[in-house]
Amino acid sequence: MTAATICVAGLGVSGVAAARSLARSGSHVIVVETGDGERQRASAAELAGLGVEVRFGGGLPAEAALVVTSPGWRPEHPLLLEAAAKGVEVIGEVELAWRRRPAGAAPWLALTGTNGKTTAVRMLTAMLRAAGHDAAAVGNVGIPIVEAVEKPYDVLAVELSSFQLHWSASLSPRAAAVLNVADDHLDWHGSMEQYARTKGRVFERAGVVVYNADDPWSTRLAAPYAEAADGPARVAGFTLGVPARGQLGVVEDLLVDRAFVEDPVGGAEELATLADVRPLAPHNVANALAAAALARAYGVPAEAVRRGLLGYVPDPHRIAHVARVGDVDYVDDSKATNPHAAAASLASYPSIVWIAGGLLKGADVGDLVRDAAGRLRGAVLLGADRARIRQALSRHAANVPVVEVEGQDTGVMDRVVTEAARLASPGDTVLLAPAGASLDMFADYGARGEAFARAVHRLPVR
Repeated sequence: MTAATICVAGLGVSGVAAARSLARSGSHVIVVETGDGERQRASAAELAGLGVEVRFGGGLPAEAALVVTSPGWRPEHPLLLEAAAKGVEVIGEVELAWRRRPAGAAPWLALTGTNGKTTAVRMLTAMLRAAGHDAAAVGNVGIPIVEAVEKPYDVLAVELSSFQLHWSASLSPRAAAVLNVADDHLDWHGSMEQYARTKGRVFERAGVVVYNADDPWSTRLAAPYAEAADGPARVAGFTLGVPARGQLGVVEDLLVDRAFVEDPVGGAEELATLADVRPLAPHNVANALAAAALARAYGVPAEAVRRGLLGYVPDPHRIAHVARVGDVDYVDDSKATNPHAAAASLASYPSIVWIAGGLLKGADVGDLVRDAAGRLRGAVLLGADRARIRQALSRHAANVPVVEVEGQDTGVMDRVVTEAARLASPGDTVLLAPAGASLDMFADYGARGEAFARAVHRLPVR
């Protein structure tokens, strides 16, 4: 019997991984790629050695029985619309991985959210490893999940984006968390309601539902499971306040579990201290609590939660202290690529010269600026959507001095940092928390953060 033809849409990381996996299992694979650069040609040459055909441009192969799409392809892409019109199923690499798990495969502990996903999933992985489990961070981070399911891990810590969840229909993780939901990728999803609903798909078949009791959308998405007292899912919340029964939270300087204990009514168990969370900021404490909830749902003991936090090394460009120059601190949070992430960053410092701008992806920054206005001592704006941020500053922080730096050349960040240093006084923090994506000027948020750090280190010592 001739193997069914599977079309893989896109030669990105997940597309190449999916094509490799399918080819190794004997499927007939055709990859369709819209770009035609050096990277794509190199990937095509590699896949050709596995018998994979790569077509540059063109529509849906006539013989395709299934489409595996890359997360970045919008649902209205002509190839995907053609597949829908012909009744050809479209799934993503995550769904493909779930369907291709071998018998006895590692369970998944999954999480999603607008912000904090990578931090939380790495914290979770550290906790699992501290408990002696062979665990890996996969999905939207780490190794492609379609490759991870073929390896003999004990458990997988799975980070899922809204794009990945959109193309996933049958995932059934052991436990799942929604960290938070705020305006982001509305240009892709079409509306906040649709974006949130897509995030909530992670709960649909989860054994344990973990929600953020301080976040309205996360709480709303978990509500149907909490209300179904006789339902199959167990529900646990986390909060930066004192935890109620069935929650993890903070009591004085302790992270405490009142969900995964023998007596959640009268009992509690200390997991860690605030000092164990690095970097210490409110949103990072929330990330630690979410990771702890997923770990505890898997049976990780309290002492391993603490050892995991102590062993966790923060990724670059996440509220990372770069230098102190002239009694002014310079902090790189280039990963703050949307207003919600920037708000969390701005809330971490009392007196800020804010560096912001980039691609806002349809998100509104009015609430962000209004809530942060009292902390702002100045703002330096760059990037494609800087005018929208300036308008918000004019409305909600009219007394804050603002400098716009035009241009997209490699020297822009030097000018930005120089202007920020001019606005800053001793005791201030110059904070790169752009609230927008970086692709208007930089290869990615990492390149933006590195440009910021280089510019800071070039400042004259005062």
